[in-house]
Amino acid sequence: MNDSAIYDRIDELTAELSDQLTAWRHDLHRHPELSNREVETARKVTEHLRSLGLDEVRTGIAGHGVVGVLKGGRPGDRVIALRADFDALPVKETSGVDFASTVVDEDYPGGPFPVAHACGHDCHTAMLMGAASVLERLKAELPGTVLFVFQPAEEGPPIGEPGGAAQMEAEGALANPVPTMVYGHHVGPLPVGVIAYHEGNQYAASCTVRIVIHGKQVHGSTPWEGVDPLPVAAEIVSGCGQLYRQFPAADPFTVTIGHVEDMGRFNIIGESVTLLGTIRSTVEADMAGLQETMRRMADGYARAHGTTMEMDFPAEVPAVHNEPAWVEAALPTLERVVGADRLITMTPGLGYDDVSVFVNKYGGLYVGLGCQDVELTATGIEPVEGGPGMVFNHNPAFYAEDAVLPIGTRLHATVAVPPLAGRIETAA
Repeated sequence: MNDSAIYDRIDELTAELSDQLTAWRHDLHRHPELSNREVETARKVTEHLRSLGLDEVRTGIAGHGVVGVLKGGRPGDRVIALRADFDALPVKETSGVDFASTVVDEDYPGGPFPVAHACGHDCHTAMLMGAASVLERLKAELPGTVLFVFQPAEEGPPIGEPGGAAQMEAEGALANPVPTMVYGHHVGPLPVGVIAYHEGNQYAASCTVRIVIHGKQVHGSTPWEGVDPLPVAAEIVSGCGQLYRQFPAADPFTVTIGHVEDMGRFNIIGESVTLLGTIRSTVEADMAGLQETMRRMADGYARAHGTTMEMDFPAEVPAVHNEPAWVEAALPTLERVVGADRLITMTPGLGYDDVSVFVNKYGGLYVGLGCQDVELTATGIEPVEGGPGMVFNHNPAFYAEDAVLPIGTRLHATVAVPPLAGRIETAA
C-alpha cells in the first residue's frame, strides 16, 4: 500500500470513529482530574489501548502516565512518539455545554477546587486514543514503531511533587525504543482545523516562582510591635510590572504573581506571606537574568521593610523549539490533512508546554490546532457572528468544537507515516 492509499484509509477509519471520538471526549470532559491525580483518566486510556491488542501498554509512569507501543508489520528502525496530555485545571467551568464538568476535588493540596478541562486536554486524549485505533488497523502496512504517549501533569504538579514530561523522561518512558521524532498539537482559539506553526521557539520557557516573606506576627492594633510582611508582598507584585525596563524591548516575557497566601486573619499581622507565580520568556537565554533581577528586587523590598525573604524556582520548563528543518519536512503532511489555506504562521506565545522536554531532546514538531467557532479575516481572527465567541485557554468559558476531534486524530495518524518510512529524516 503506497502513502496515498494509507492516507485514504486513515481518513476512512477516522470517519468511522467520529461518534466514538465525541463520546470519549464528552466522558473525559465530564470527569476531569487535576495534575498527578488522573487515576480514572489513565484507567480509561489503558483499557482502550489494551483492547486494541498493542504490543505493549506501560502504566504508572510519572504517576499516572501511559505509553502504548505499536510495532509495525514491516521492517524499520524509526520510531515516532505521538503525545497527548490529560490533566485538567482548578477552574469552575462556565462554557455552557451540556457535558460541562461539575467536579470538585475536595482533597487536592490547597483546595477544595472545582475542576474542568479548560485547556482542551480532553480533546488531545480523545484524538490520540483515536489515532491508536486507526494505526493499529494499519499495523501491517507500517514500518518501525509508534509510541502513544499519554502524559499526566502537563499543567504542573503540586509544588513538591515530581510529575509531568520531565518525570516521564526521568523514568525512561521513551527509552525503549528511543524516538526518532516526536509530534503533538495543542487546541486553541483559532478556526476549527487551522494549524498555526512557528520555526524556533513556538512556546515560551517557563518557571514557577515561590517567594516567602518573613516578618513578626502581632495584633493588627499594634503594628509597631511586629514586622508586617504584607506591604513587602504588595511592593513585589507591583515591582514585577517594572521588570520590563531592564530587558530588551524586543524580547517578550511576562512575570505573573497568581497566588498570595498568608496565615493571618483580618485583625492579625501574620508571621509570613507566600507568593506563587510564573516567569515566561520566549528568549530562553533571558530566563537566568529574569530570575536574578526578580530576586534582587524582592530582596531589596524585604530589607527596606525589615523583613527577610526566600525565593526559589521549583519547576522549570524549557521552550518548545521547532527546528526549521523539521517544520519544512512536515509541512506537506500537515497540508495534506487541513489544506494549504488552513496553515498559518504564528507569533511565538508566552504560553508554555512541557512537551518541550520530548521535542527538544528527540526532535520533531509541536503545533497549534484551531478548535473554535472563529474565522480568519484580513485583520486577524474574529468570532463568527452568533457563535460562542473567541475564548482563550484557561478561561472558565473555554470551549472546543467536537468537529476538531477527527482532524486531530487524522493529524496524529497521518504525521506518523512519512517519518516511519524514512521520508522525514532526523533534522536534529
